[in-house]
Amino acid sequence: MSPTPVTPATPSPSASSATSTPASAAGAAALPIIHVDGLPFAATTVPVLSGHIVDEAGAGRGGWVVTPNIDILRRWRQEPAFRALVADATVFTADGRPIVWASQLQGTPLPTRLTGSDLFVELMRAAAAAGLRIALIGGNEGTAEAAAARLIPEAVAAGRVRCLCPPFGFEQQPQEMARLETLLSGWLPQIVFIGLGSPKQEKLIARLRPLAPRAWYLGVGVSFSFVAGDVKRAPGWMQRSGLEWVHRLTQEPGRLARRYLVDGIPFAAGLLWRSATRRGRRPAV
Repeated sequence: MSPTPVTPATPSPSASSATSTPASAAGAAALPIIHVDGLPFAATTVPVLSGHIVDEAGAGRGGWVVTPNIDILRRWRQEPAFRALVADATVFTADGRPIVWASQLQGTPLPTRLTGSDLFVELMRAAAAAGLRIALIGGNEGTAEAAAARLIPEAVAAGRVRCLCPPFGFEQQPQEMARLETLLSGWLPQIVFIGLGSPKQEKLIARLRPLAPRAWYLGVGVSFSFVAGDVKRAPGWMQRSGLEWVHRLTQEPGRLARRYLVDGIPFAAGLLWRSATRRGRRPAV
């Protein structure tokens, strides 16, 4: 069955430059960047980045936003295959609070934490207000439709939003991949949100981008479920204090225990140490 409009529901990791310079990618030319642990993060805010993406998409200039938390930054540093996978991304944002702390320790503070979930909400509304076509792919069954209906009911009613929730293992099913390809190459969305978790969403984005190269792609993890209300996001004080991971761990201990306790905490500690010792050094050229 083909996708249908939503119906309203009730660089090298060893390079440690810490500079604020214009982004080199054409689609992010207006955004300053700050390197943290070798990765260039956009030094911007959710409203500014949302407006930038809407302007670029409206002008037919596509791009790709990756929102690294500690887990994604760890894989970028330690896994060459993942680093190569996201090498063509246009914008990286600091989804993890420790990344913001690291930028402060090294003396080049990022203005704020910029999460995929916050960007999803803001960009959905901004893109809908601009009349752009929006696709939501992935998430639990029904969450994409529910999130769209809650955030942008007028765009849903106007037929400018389409959702597709492929089944588990869809990557190996030609019929399911054909549905995705039809959505991208046939309908040509201008903003594409993919909620599959990392690195699955990054792999799918890399595969789909050539089909609609003028669109902007964003991997937003569990954001559909946050907005739909299926998964409760951590309270604001936990987000601000860097304890959102504790809230997520209590929700899915079996899936997240190793990510946070075995891999995440030691890597975050190392990140903060590296950033503190990097303070005051001349940036790498």
